[in-house]
Amino acid sequence: MSENTTEPSLEDVDEIVHEPDSEFVESTNVAAFMREYGIDDYDDLIERTTTDLEGVEQSGVDWFWDELVDYLDIEFYEEYDEIRDDSEGPQFTDWYPGGELNVAHNVVDRHAAVDDERRNKVATIWEGEDGEIREVTYHELRRQSNKVANALEQRGIGTGDTVGLYMPMVPEVVSILYGCFKVGAIAVPIFSGFGVDAAATRIADSECSVLFTGDGFYRRGDPVFLKSAADEAIEEAGYVEHTIVFDRLGASDPKNEHEIPWTDDRDEWWAEAVGTRDDEYETKSLPSDQESMLLYSSGTTGKPKGIVHTHAGVQVQCAKEVHFGMDLKPADRFFWVSDIGWMMGPWTLIGTHTFGGTVFMYEGAPDHPEPDRFWEMIDRHKLTQFGISPTAIRALRKHGDEWLEGHDLSSLRILGSTGEPWDPESWRWFYEHVGNGECPIINISGGTEICGCFLMPMPTEPLKPCTLGGPGLGMDIDVVDHEGNSVKADNERGFLVARDSCPSMTKSLWSGDERYLEEYWSTFDDMWNHGDWAQKDADGFWFLHGRADDALNVAGRKVGPAEVEGALIDHEAVNQAAAVGAPDETTGTAVVTYVILEDEYEESDELREELRAQVGEELGKPFRPREVLFVDEFPKTQSGKIIRRAIEAAYTGEDLGDMSSIENPEALEELEAAR
Repeated sequence: MSENTTEPSLEDVDEIVHEPDSEFVESTNVAAFMREYGIDDYDDLIERTTTDLEGVEQSGVDWFWDELVDYLDIEFYEEYDEIRDDSEGPQFTDWYPGGELNVAHNVVDRHAAVDDERRNKVATIWEGEDGEIREVTYHELRRQSNKVANALEQRGIGTGDTVGLYMPMVPEVVSILYGCFKVGAIAVPIFSGFGVDAAATRIADSECSVLFTGDGFYRRGDPVFLKSAADEAIEEAGYVEHTIVFDRLGASDPKNEHEIPWTDDRDEWWAEAVGTRDDEYETKSLPSDQESMLLYSSGTTGKPKGIVHTHAGVQVQCAKEVHFGMDLKPADRFFWVSDIGWMMGPWTLIGTHTFGGTVFMYEGAPDHPEPDRFWEMIDRHKLTQFGISPTAIRALRKHGDEWLEGHDLSSLRILGSTGEPWDPESWRWFYEHVGNGECPIINISGGTEICGCFLMPMPTEPLKPCTLGGPGLGMDIDVVDHEGNSVKADNERGFLVARDSCPSMTKSLWSGDERYLEEYWSTFDDMWNHGDWAQKDADGFWFLHGRADDALNVAGRKVGPAEVEGALIDHEAVNQAAAVGAPDETTGTAVVTYVILEDEYEESDELREELRAQVGEELGKPFRPREVLFVDEFPKTQSGKIIRRAIEAAYTGEDLGDMSSIENPEALEELEAAR
């Protein structure tokens, strides 16, 4: 998920746009929870799940995370001795000590049991970019996960060993993830869009001896050859002794035109290495704090951090958020646009499969062969939840409303978003045109560090454009000033912090405790500093304003890049914007902006001056951009994040560093030729 930032002006977002009707509210999972525990309203719900209330026995963080296990029917092999041990401080809280469980049991094994009605229910629906569709039932998923587990043990993998997943987005990634969980291995998902350097960094850091990969995948109609990149990454990183290759492009067929490199003493085809294994395996019972995944931050802002997650942590957090925030029902079909290499991939799978739900997966580009690909798939598969980045919505909106015509999107119940700034116009377009003015937008923010959300609105609540609602259930979140004191006034900006840990909070970083403590716990005493500017308005709606450490210091005055971008997007001619800082002899830092226009507007010096003036009017004259440059696209990751450090480096002429995460490398050339 990475950090979610929103930077609208308060005037644009002060109107409540979404007001759920009483029938919908009463039907939600969160309303059922409130009825169960006699909780009357939303504010009481947040207080009861985050604060120990005097005279109220059923309240507080510990009560909530304890009650959640039984309420969501999360099964432990061995009961835990206590909810948590925080004797070493919140930085190193041990959740559910003494307990034993396994994520794989909760997400697949129990649903595939002979006497379970979900045994033959579809666990995943997959659509390839070329139109191929595959469905996998829970029974089939369990068999395949068991085969993966047996294949791993045959290659010497056991509890605590790392296994790399540099895989195309095919159904088999699910069984690989769950197979790792079964044997107690630590899954290391690596984004399939990464190039050699980025993949090698993660392989070397995690020291995985087994790597799952594929011959390739399809992107915008053309094959992307993953195996050659995997081989180069292995050569650069070392450690990998076994490479198991899934055949997506048909390269294992001697008659196929796609030839890939092969190393006989290391490489094996999936069909042989996994397909021939026994389909029975006894899933291991593991301690609550046993490592389950090593998730890497995206690396778009520097050296990636290896974030360590546990079985108990990701199990309860992902299940909680999909059940309450995304209101998962038994008949739902859940689609969040992601890759297994990003946090939202495992989050979607674990959260949905805990309840025996159906996940929809898509291999390819959002606009191939036409810009209505998502709308077509929502209609065809009757999808009910749809999560996407705001930047992807801006790009789809730019193609025009006509691409939605003829597609029935009435199956949608809940919309979701994370990862990039919203602007009010695009938020409203998503709400009105995709959600038909009825579906709440669950705009969330948290991160890879907690495999979940600090902020998450509930579907029972009214919404203003761009809001993130408020703290997630069980999340003790606050906005503080530079001294660590809660801000007093409405709309006063401060730092987003967590005053307490949660079960899914990373137990440390793979590189060690020193960097972990420095990154998250060094700013304030016993508070997690998430690094975002945050704000609560007079009505209690929360908004974020970009990274606090990204502030542009112009002549001693600070402004967030997202503030400048928001001011530009307020202009009717602007579809997307990016702001960076550049050295300036007079002010120290000058604001430089790049702009993508709506199709009906033409670039001109007059428009450029209009945009400069608008920023000055909204934010103050010192922040008027020194330059407004026009481009047709920004460099982005496949998940839709704009890579701002690439934009800044392109302007200043600095070394771009590792740009292998870029989905559209041609955008770098356009930055250099910006108009």
